Amino acid sequence: MATEDSTVTGADGTVAFVDRALYALFSRRADSARHERDRHRYRAADLGTSFDIYISRVYGISWGASTVTFGLVALVVGLLPRSALAAVVEFAHGAVPVLDRVALPVVPPVVLALVAGVVAGAVARWGVLHSGGLYLRWQADARRADIEATLPGAVRYLRVLASGSSDQRAMLRRVADQHAYGETATAFRRALNEAALTGSLDAGLELVARDTPSRDLLAPFLLKYREHANQGTDALAEYLRMESRLLSHQQSRTHDRVAGYLELLAELFVVMLVFPALAVLIVTVMSVLAPGLSATVTTPLGTVTIREVLIYSSIAFVLGVGLAAAAVVASLRPAQHAMPDYEVPRELSDLIRSAPTNPASAAVVCGPFAAAAAVALWTLGYAPANVLLLSYVGFGLPVGFVAVRRARIDDAKDREIRDFVHAIAGHVALGQPFSTAVDEVAAEVDHGALQPDVESLAFSLSLTTDAGSGDGDVRAAALDKFVDDVGTPMAEQTIGLVVGALESGSDTEQVFEALQTEIGTLYHRRKQLRSELLVYVAVGWTTGLLVLGIMVAVNVSVLDGFSQLASVSNIEGSASGFALDPDAVQPARERWRFYLVTQATMLSCGWFAGMASRGRYEALLHSAGLVGIAYAVFAGAGML
Repeated sequence: MATEDSTVTGADGTVAFVDRALYALFSRRADSARHERDRHRYRAADLGTSFDIYISRVYGISWGASTVTFGLVALVVGLLPRSALAAVVEFAHGAVPVLDRVALPVVPPVVLALVAGVVAGAVARWGVLHSGGLYLRWQADARRADIEATLPGAVRYLRVLASGSSDQRAMLRRVADQHAYGETATAFRRALNEAALTGSLDAGLELVARDTPSRDLLAPFLLKYREHANQGTDALAEYLRMESRLLSHQQSRTHDRVAGYLELLAELFVVMLVFPALAVLIVTVMSVLAPGLSATVTTPLGTVTIREVLIYSSIAFVLGVGLAAAAVVASLRPAQHAMPDYEVPRELSDLIRSAPTNPASAAVVCGPFAAAAAVALWTLGYAPANVLLLSYVGFGLPVGFVAVRRARIDDAKDREIRDFVHAIAGHVALGQPFSTAVDEVAAEVDHGALQPDVESLAFSLSLTTDAGSGDGDVRAAALDKFVDDVGTPMAEQTIGLVVGALESGSDTEQVFEALQTEIGTLYHRRKQLRSELLVYVAVGWTTGLLVLGIMVAVNVSVLDGFSQLASVSNIEGSASGFALDPDAVQPARERWRFYLVTQATMLSCGWFAGMASRGRYEALLHSAGLVGIAYAVFAGAGML
């Protein structure tokens, strides 16, 4: 039994019944040598629950999945026709070496069903257990990637704080309170919590360095930080200066590596989306010459032809590729350049008022209209697939346009905030107080989209009391309100640096000098990332339009010709005893199937392009736009 992991309590101090049962059944498994690697991964993943409980849950899920899989597989195999079972057994008998030389005994169907259920259940159980370890590794990898992306900015922030403070815990606390530093801030919070428990900051740093998944960056940084902090303020400041440079170079190399991953992903995306479309074309054309593709098979959903299985499997594959590619693009986007999460206002009036600038509000407002449009289309006799697709267009386009409008406003604010910081730095360098500098910059310079927020900041700094926060620090409260009003990740990452640095007593001129460097670096990298990702937006649209062009060309030029060929060959070949199936190619039916494949490709390409551009809301815009174009082309050409 583990020592530190043996307590099984819920968040409210009561023991959960399910966890208690699973703990009693499977907790001893956590101490086995099989899970030694999982224990190390668990420490790096930082899941917030005990390792014993996690392993107990994994084993409980594995046995549940095994039982369900056994029952389903045994039931399905037991209900299969005898001919289908015989075909499967015969195939397995001939495919396995040595076994094909042994006479096949007669096995009752019940035995086959039970054997198949046992094998499938064992595979399901193994899969769940293996997935439990993989989940820990994925969580650890995600934390490591986030730390690698946020540690350079956190070190630059520490460098500024070190110029005005010698309290190590206070410096780390200020970094830990900044949400922009992600998992790096989480690691610092954990170090401070351990320090509070043990009474030693060195022990807290050492513990986090031992358990962090970032063995190559964060772990050595924390140990060296502890060493230089013990040597004095000057030694720490010099170390932070050198480390910030090294980490910036490391971040640049990581950026280049991610760019390489994106190039490979784009190439795979094009191949994996064009291939299913071509496969559907080949299957349709070959059905004239290969009557076996029109053979029917019995499935739980009814009787279908082999060609239908291939075509609709291709549709599902295309949609899966689009979702997977969009998810990978989102994961490869650096954490400091991630798109903001928009919140839905609670009040109805605020919801409606914010709909033109808040994509989350627009999604809530447009949802009922899209549902009403779907009902109207159904009433007018549209096919169910077109009802879904057209209502998706009616929902995705307005929400996507709102997202683009909001993104342009945020881009304008980020562009202006850079000039605002430079202007403030110039006034501060002349010896003016911060509040006076802000007031003069607000009055003298027009900052465009940022001007209302700048004027609000100047007014807040002019107040003599701070009834809102109650801490008496007008300057910090005003800057925090300014960050909330601007509402962009860059504002949080840059202006937040000013708040903590000024509170720690750092020199104002030095703070703004570092801030100019920080905001210039962030803005340059963001513009560079934006220009690089636009290439993949073009890849998504080009792939979608290419598939659309191929499908339309085949519908216009090929289908009718092959239909006539099959009919003519059937008449001429009746005397010789060989004739093609005249119903192998039915233009109306094939056009509809090509249309569905095309629309699945449009959705996938739009998801990929939108996620590469600005995130999930713009993915709605691109996918809805491509779906609308495909519908207009097919309907306008009379192919629906």
